[in-house]
Amino acid sequence: MRRRGFLLFVAALPLLVRAEHVDLSVLHRIKAEAFQNSKVMEYAFYLTDVYGPRVAGSPGYRAAAEWVVRTAREIGLENPRLEKIGPIGRGWSFSRFSAHIVEPVQAPLIGFPLAWTGGTEGPVTAEAVLAVVQSEADFNKFKGQLKGKIVLTDPARQLEPRTAADFRRLTDAELAERARAPEPGQAPFFIPVPRPGGQPPSPQFRQMAQARETRAKLARFLREEGALAVVTAGLRGDYGTVFAASGGSRDLKDPLPLPTIALASEHYNRLVRLLERKIPVKLELDVRVQIEEKEVEGYNVLADLPGTRKKDELVMVGAHLDSWHGGTGAADNAAGCAVMMEVMRILKTLGLKMDRTVRMALWDGEELGFLGSRAYVRQYLADRETMTLKPDFHKFSVYFNLDNGAGRIRGVYLQGNDMARPIFEAWLAPFRDLGVTTVTIANTGGTDHLSFDAVGLPGFQFLQDPLDYSTRVHHSNMDVYDRLPRSDLMQASAVIASCVYHAATRPDLMPRKPLPPPAQRAEPAKSVPSN
Repeated sequence: MRRRGFLLFVAALPLLVRAEHVDLSVLHRIKAEAFQNSKVMEYAFYLTDVYGPRVAGSPGYRAAAEWVVRTAREIGLENPRLEKIGPIGRGWSFSRFSAHIVEPVQAPLIGFPLAWTGGTEGPVTAEAVLAVVQSEADFNKFKGQLKGKIVLTDPARQLEPRTAADFRRLTDAELAERARAPEPGQAPFFIPVPRPGGQPPSPQFRQMAQARETRAKLARFLREEGALAVVTAGLRGDYGTVFAASGGSRDLKDPLPLPTIALASEHYNRLVRLLERKIPVKLELDVRVQIEEKEVEGYNVLADLPGTRKKDELVMVGAHLDSWHGGTGAADNAAGCAVMMEVMRILKTLGLKMDRTVRMALWDGEELGFLGSRAYVRQYLADRETMTLKPDFHKFSVYFNLDNGAGRIRGVYLQGNDMARPIFEAWLAPFRDLGVTTVTIANTGGTDHLSFDAVGLPGFQFLQDPLDYSTRVHHSNMDVYDRLPRSDLMQASAVIASCVYHAATRPDLMPRKPLPPPAQRAEPAKSVPSN
C-alpha cells in the first residue's frame, strides 16, 4: 500500500509542476477586448507620425512623454507622471536636412544627419573630396587638403544581390532550436557584460572602444583642417535604406563634430566613383540642428493600476520610449510602448481586480545604455555595484519587456530561470493557436529587462518574429509606422495582458534566481562633517 501511494505521488509530479492557475474566463475577456476594441495602432500612430522621432534629451522625446502622461490619465491609470533619471548630457535634435549633387549633374541624395553632430546653419555648397583614413599615416596624407571641403570618409561599399527574403517569421524548426538548452557547461547567455574591476574586456568590447577612439580622432583632425562637413556611408544598408545613429558625443566636455550625414549606399557609392575618376563633385547640404550646451534631464514615464490585498507588491511592464532619428522610431520602440499602453488600457477597461499593483514604465535613454531602467532599479530596488538592496526589492514580483521589433510573440526567454518555466508554460498554453509555443532557458540581450536581471530580479523579454527588423528597420530611415503589423501588435497586447493579470493575482511572487555578487567592491564610506 505504501509503495502504491509512492508510485501515485511520482506519477502526479508532472501535474503538480503544471499546477499554475490560469483563469480562462478572464483570458477570454482579454482576447475579446484586445482583438475587437484595440487602440494599439492609435497609440502607435501618435508615437510615430505625431511625436516621432524621440531622441533622448530632445524636445521630441519630451513631447512624446507628456502625451503618454495625458493618454494614461484618459485611460484611467493612477498617478501618470514623469520621473527624473538624472542628467544625460547635451540635448540634440534636427529640424531640416537636404543633400544634393550640384555638379557634375543635379540630383537629390537620400540620407540623414548623425546625432550629436553640428549643423551647417543654412545651405552650403562646396567641393567634395574623398579622404579615407584607416591608419595614422593617412592623417598626414590629407593634411592641408581639406579646408572648406565636404569630406567623404568611407570607401565605396560593395553591394551584393539579396538572395534571402527581407521579411520572415520563425519556423517551427527554428523555434525548436531556440527551445533547446545549451550544452552542459555553457551559460544560457550570449556575451557577458564586463564588470568594472573584474575580468578583462571582451574582444568585441575592445573593438568598439577602439572604433570610438578612432572616430573621435578623425573628428578632431577634420575640424582642425577646416573641413566644412562630413559624409559617410552609414553603418550598412542597401536599396535606399540607411542604417545610422550617432556621430558625436553627448558629453559636454567633448567638442561637437562637424556636420555629419549618412547617405544611402547607392548614392554614396556614386559620389566615390566620380571622385575616383577625378571628376569634380560639388554638393549642397542643409543641416539644421538644435543643440543644448547644458546637461539635459532624462525622464521615465510611469503610471499605475493599484492592487488590492497586496498593493505594495509590484508587477511591471515596460518598453523604451526614446528612439533614433532616421525614421520615426516605430519598431524600435514605439511598437513596444504602444503594446504596453494597450495592456494597461485592457486591464483598466475590463475592471479586473488584481492583488498586486501593476506599473507601466516607458524608459528614457535605452539607446544610450539603459539609462532609464538602470536609474529606476538603482533608486527603488538595488544598487548593482554594491548589491545593496532597497526596501521595494522584497516586494517586487516581475518585469515584462517588449523591444525586439513589431513581430508577434512566439514565446519567452527565461534568462536562465528554470523556476519560471512551468509558470510561463501554463500562462502561454492558451495562446498556442496564435503561435506562442516556445519557452527557452536562453537570454536575449540588448534591452531593459537586463537592468532587473542584473540585480537578481525576474525580468523577461518575449521572443518575437523577426519580420524585417534587422534587414530593413532597426536604426534606419525605414523605421516608420508602415512597418508595424496591426495583427502582431494586437496579439502581443493580449499575450502580455494575460501574463500581467496572472502575475498580479498568483499567490506568490515570481521565483527568483540567487542574488548576483556585487559588480565591484563598494568603496568604504567616507565620513561627512556635520553642518
